[in-house]
Amino acid sequence: MKLISYDQSGFAALAIVRESADGSKVLPVTSWAAAEDMTCAVSMRDVLQDWTYWKGRLSELAAGSRPEDWLPAAEVEILAPVPSPGSLIGIGLNYEDHAAETGSPRPSEPVVFAKHPSCIVGPGRDIILPDASQEVDYEAELAIVVGQPAFHADVDEARNAIAGYTIMNDVTARDWQRRTSQWMAAKSFPSFGPMGPLMVTADELGCAEDLKISLSVNQKRRQDSSTSHMIFGVVDIVRHVSSVWPLAPGDVIITGTPAGVGFTRHPAAFLHAGDVVEVSIEGIGVLTNKVITADGSRKVKASGTSKGLADSLHTLGQR
Repeated sequence: MKLISYDQSGFAALAIVRESADGSKVLPVTSWAAAEDMTCAVSMRDVLQDWTYWKGRLSELAAGSRPEDWLPAAEVEILAPVPSPGSLIGIGLNYEDHAAETGSPRPSEPVVFAKHPSCIVGPGRDIILPDASQEVDYEAELAIVVGQPAFHADVDEARNAIAGYTIMNDVTARDWQRRTSQWMAAKSFPSFGPMGPLMVTADELGCAEDLKISLSVNQKRRQDSSTSHMIFGVVDIVRHVSSVWPLAPGDVIITGTPAGVGFTRHPAAFLHAGDVVEVSIEGIGVLTNKVITADGSRKVKASGTSKGLADSLHTLGQR
């Protein structure tokens, strides 16, 4: 099943996505609120907090829906699937070819770091080049969405803790990354966490063991690989992270990037204003974001304009 978050008068509401002959359709998800005697919109956070119940309930809602209940996807403003995760955790150097291109040894265990969740933006939103960095880079990544508590998880518990998957671009300021052994600051500038366009539930993708993953800048391929080349698979990653601290529903773990990042190229190929970055993962879709300067961002905010999401809408069902 495919799920999106969308803007409903300032609330990040949840909808089910399906493909039809006339394009992508979305079914808003609601629940009955007895106190108000009315149906209320449901968020991704609500659903993940009780995933055991909701993963069955969502299928029932879709099966029992009427054609007129489904809205054209183009009519809603799509947000990041998990707009405000409790934790946003990264795994570094998790593709052998990427470790090699950076001159790093093959990790013997997952390299764990954090991004600040406030960096997350949705599909179609701008990646803002901060004034403080001249070396902003891209990283195509598969993201795990946690749907069950997990602490010291065994293999089965780790597998069952995965609600689904989405796409992230782990945008990184390389000049800041070189300043210290800690990566969080370099990876947490505003807009450095593009995510989307949707979450695909784990029952469709399993352990995501062999999905094509690629990234293009201005339609020129920069990264092209498969999740089969990850050093540590998604279950091993969940097990490892949960051995350190408890994972909670709504946490997101990004699983590393393959070779082809900008700073390893000759000459280096960092992001520039006007670039359009597309991250594609088989079975999930395409995440598209444009790059602008910080000054451009200030002008957009001052004008009160908002970016349309048409570029993401037409790719919701791409596999």
